[in-house]
Order: sequence, then C-alpha cells, then structure tokens
Amino acid sequence: MSEVKLSAELRTVFGKGAARATRRNKQIPAVIYGHGEAPKHVAVEGHALTMALKTPNVLISLDIAGDGTELVIPKAVQKDPIKRTVDHVDFLAVKKGEKVTVEVPVHSEGDLAAGGNLLEHVLATVSVEAEATHLPEALTVSVEGLEAGASVLAKDVPLPSGVSLVTDADAVVLQVLAAQAEEPAAEAAEGEGAEA
Repeated sequence: MSEVKLSAELRTVFGKGAARATRRNKQIPAVIYGHGEAPKHVAVEGHALTMALKTPNVLISLDIAGDGTELVIPKAVQKDPIKRTVDHVDFLAVKKGEKVTVEVPVHSEGDLAAGGNLLEHVLATVSVEAEATHLPEALTVSVEGLEAGASVLAKDVPLPSGVSLVTDADAVVLQVLAAQAEEPAAEAAEGEGAEA
C-alpha cells in the first residue's frame, strides 16, 4: 500500500468552538496518539483527508508545519450524523516495520450453488496484525459453489504474506442461507378455496 502525503498544522486552541472554526477553515481537527508520547493535536486539509479516508486503513504521511513528518493510520473517524462529513479523526502514529492490529473489510467473489441461496455477511471485517506500511485494504474469499448451510470461518479467509489473524479463528464470517420458499402461503390459499 502506498502512503498518502497530506499537509497539517499544529492546533493550540481546543474545544467545540475551536473545532468548528477549524472546520470553517476547510480543515479537519485530528489527534495523533501512540508510542507513549503526549497526544498531538493537528488540523488536516479537509478535502484531501476525506478522499484519503475512502481507503480502509490508509497509511498517511502527515507533513506538520514546523513539526516534521508523522506516519499515521486512522483509528477512529467521527462523522456528522446528518451531513456525513468527517468531523474529527484519531490517528495512530506508526513506524516502518512496526506491527499494528487493524480491522480489514472482507469481500466475497464467485457464485453460490444454484437454487436461489442467499449469502449473509456475519462479519463485515476481521482483525489482523500486519506491518504498518503493508496493511491490506481488503480481504477476498471465494464462495464459488457453496451450498445452503455452508459457512466461511475467519481461519478460511486467505491472508497476504506477513499478515496474521487476530479475530477468533472459528468465528463465522460468511454463511449461506437457503432461500425462503413462498409455497406454504399458496397451499393455504388453495385449501381455503377447496372448502368453499
């Protein structure tokens, strides 16, 4: 995964009013945690950060004016409940070679066995541990030919080299459900017609 370079500046004023002023200035307030250091409050260019956050577990190189560069990954993103705009981001400071635990989306590919079966995503993400500079954006598992009643466990999800599973290995990630038939209602209607 390539890193995204963004510019930021240190924030010295805190609170709701200061955060609103930061957002009016087309920036997003954020805090950088990690490595046992005091949290660092920054303001990041809003549009560029919003676009970067579309990639899960994006690796961001923050060029902080007057304070050097920090390598970070997003840990928590707060959004406005109505506008869905990013209001605040908590970043985790990372170093090249350091291992971190992140949630990675699971995608399915392939067609289920014939018969109108349904695929249920029990877990949308799984926790994995990987090097901070090589975090997977998503994991893909094949459901080709799976029949009703089949399930895919976390340990069945293929992981890239250097990535290890943190989620319980026997946790169900996907399961195949049999399609619900409409026939019982039709039979009941026929039975009522016969009595009349």
